[in-house]
Amino acid sequence: MINNKYLFTSESVSEGHPDKVCDRISDMVVDSYLSKDPVSRVACETLTTTNKVVLAGETRGPKIDKEDLINKVRNCIKDIGYDQKGFSWKTVNIETFLHEQSADIAMGVDSNDKKEEGAGDQGIMFGYACKETEDLMPAPIYFSHKILRLMAEDRKNGKLQGIEPDSKSQVTMMYEKGKPVKVTSVVISTQHSKELDQKKVRELIIPYINKSIPKNYLDELKTKEIYVNPTGQFIIGGPDGDTGLTGRKIIVDTYGGAAPHGGGAFSGKDPTKVDRSAAYAARYLAKNIVSSGASEQCLIQLAYAIGVSKPLSIFVKLAQEDHAKIENIKKIINDNFDLTPRGIREMLKLNNPIYEITSSYGHFGRKPTNKGEFSWEKIDKADLFKL
Repeated sequence: MINNKYLFTSESVSEGHPDKVCDRISDMVVDSYLSKDPVSRVACETLTTTNKVVLAGETRGPKIDKEDLINKVRNCIKDIGYDQKGFSWKTVNIETFLHEQSADIAMGVDSNDKKEEGAGDQGIMFGYACKETEDLMPAPIYFSHKILRLMAEDRKNGKLQGIEPDSKSQVTMMYEKGKPVKVTSVVISTQHSKELDQKKVRELIIPYINKSIPKNYLDELKTKEIYVNPTGQFIIGGPDGDTGLTGRKIIVDTYGGAAPHGGGAFSGKDPTKVDRSAAYAARYLAKNIVSSGASEQCLIQLAYAIGVSKPLSIFVKLAQEDHAKIENIKKIINDNFDLTPRGIREMLKLNNPIYEITSSYGHFGRKPTNKGEFSWEKIDKADLFKL
């Protein structure tokens, strides 16, 4: 396939999508605990539906007042922008069923020798990077995210009137010899006020395609291949239109299907859960390898067993199959990176309250901040991999 022309599509969903509302709330809970105690344990699932939010899961750490947590849930919903009849931050009914973490799980993770602290679960995690965009992400998911992120920014600052929080985007690109060459279609579905007809919605939304995707990719995009609300009006949306759950958008969260996914969600989990922390570490490795010039693409897989500290396996795949180079890279990883759960957390400073911001527009391809957010996006180890 690498030498042929083919189409590849990725989708994104906005922070107002019902599942993303849940991811935001679950990650807020993680941050709330970590801000009080950096070694807190949290596994929080959230459900949303018409005027209802339900939190459930396990925690271990400081006591957090139930009403304070409920107020923080309301603030999340308010910031997203929901003040609608079927889902409003003011009136939504919020229930919380968080309880103490199982002693059996804690026993598998804890250790008297903290250096041998075990993984919080078994599983496989993937990291990926490629040179399709400046942030070393696959182009279709990168542009899909950017369209919705810019729409949300303008909706919140008042520049985009009549557009509501629940939106989806989808970008299809033509590839030749493994590289993206043009966009062949774009789909954007967005919730809107009843005052807007579909012609007006289209007029408001199409400029965000041009703002998000470089012109050279759009030169051959036909107007008929831009689909805005293709089924018609989209007034009832968000949790009022569709029930949401934490962790249901794992491909949106990662690489848009351009790379494998181990199956575990990120949101709502503290960094002892390797579903989250090891996926971040794998991206960190892959991004630094590609940044070094060692390969145009890199896929990393890490595998863990619950209660066991070191990864059971490390798999590296490059754009060109070069056994000697791959073995050299694996040796560099083994010699320079501590991929135990504790080692990952210390390397990427993951015990901080940095997760709420990750809950929408992707966990990867973002800019590291001075607050420690997206630390796994740094390319400070690229020199190690210059072969």
